[in-house]
Amino acid sequence: MSTELSGKLFAEARKLIPGGVNSPVRAWKAVGGNPRFVQRARGSQVFDADGNAYLDYVGSWGPMILGHAHPKVLSAIHAAMRDGTSFGAPTAREIELARTISQAIPSIEMVRLVSSGTEAGMTTIRLARAFTGRSKLLKFNGCYHGHSDSLLVKAGSGALTFGVPDSPGVPDALAAQTLVAEFNDVDGVASCFAKAGDEIAAVIVEPIVGNMGVVPPAPGFLEALRDLTRRHHALLIFDEVITGFRVAYGGVQTVRDIAPDLTCLGKIVGGGLPLAAFGGRREVMELLAPLGPVYQAGTLSGNPLAVAAGIETLAQLRHGDPYARLESLGAQLEAGVRAALARHRVRGVVNRVGSMWTLFFGVDAMRSGTDIPNVDTAAFGKFFQRMLDRGIYLPPSAFEAAFISLAHSEDDIDSTVRAADDSLSALS
Repeated sequence: MSTELSGKLFAEARKLIPGGVNSPVRAWKAVGGNPRFVQRARGSQVFDADGNAYLDYVGSWGPMILGHAHPKVLSAIHAAMRDGTSFGAPTAREIELARTISQAIPSIEMVRLVSSGTEAGMTTIRLARAFTGRSKLLKFNGCYHGHSDSLLVKAGSGALTFGVPDSPGVPDALAAQTLVAEFNDVDGVASCFAKAGDEIAAVIVEPIVGNMGVVPPAPGFLEALRDLTRRHHALLIFDEVITGFRVAYGGVQTVRDIAPDLTCLGKIVGGGLPLAAFGGRREVMELLAPLGPVYQAGTLSGNPLAVAAGIETLAQLRHGDPYARLESLGAQLEAGVRAALARHRVRGVVNRVGSMWTLFFGVDAMRSGTDIPNVDTAAFGKFFQRMLDRGIYLPPSAFEAAFISLAHSEDDIDSTVRAADDSLSALS
């Protein structure tokens, strides 16, 4: 497998772009080697600049639930593009997407479209502070909600990959407004509220964590968060940027029947284009400018091409029973990888919820950020490279979710399990 052109492109990119990439995990520092430069993608595959094909489990980090280059999504984008690419003015499609989101997620009574999950997370926190008149935020070790200053405190994802839980450049005064608890630790959250309950504006959480790898909530954990925030008059923010329309049509909250006060969405709602959204209770959302005093704006918010892609993607997810198929494919992959771990006596665990999954090495369970130091990242790096040599493209980090799409077939999953079996045999 030649990767000569990718290597040349990476060398050139490093002269012009910090680290040669426009998002840190893409640099592959956690797994070694040089990143593949992707030239095109179709269905369940991506193709690099050297012409190599890979079965893709990155899925653009989650948005490509239908698979790459879905013909109906491309058609919707092309149709919108004929009218122009950006107007800086309202469009009818924005109303359609907002209505689709609010109908799918009952807790969202009003919606604001933005361009990134970072914008969504940042603004929901600003809204919560304005609504409650309080300043402190409670988040969870290992969860990631974007790279705004208040949130880069024991963040997950890229920050975990590089072992830098706190980013330089974040003022101490801002970091001091963020309290950090452990995911799945109800007692720890209760303790935070006991000490500072009248100062906490909101709790923000990934209801299923995807940014320290997949970590599901323990039974009763999300319900406890809802109860504690209500009792202390704080807001509950669900960051469903990854899980929204991924684990179910309306996200985790519809499956668990929990109504957060505010919700962040992204990835799938934009159909693979730069679009995110946030929404929630009308009385909170009405604080947003121009209706209220809380300011938020964006030149490309509600971009017509991204909105068209999002509308069509969500329409496709309403047809048939796509989530049953994703669950079936996920169960097939999980069973195969678990069997391979046992067969080769490699210590590790597969965490999976629907079409989201992560293989953690060196641990028997992964429940919270306290388990992060025990994960064998070196073993993952070796596994990643061996899988890549066998044509399987995984997220280049031990602490990221991998994604199955509706374009993956049972044969694709079988090929992945066989590659995993071969790769694990070399680690035993």
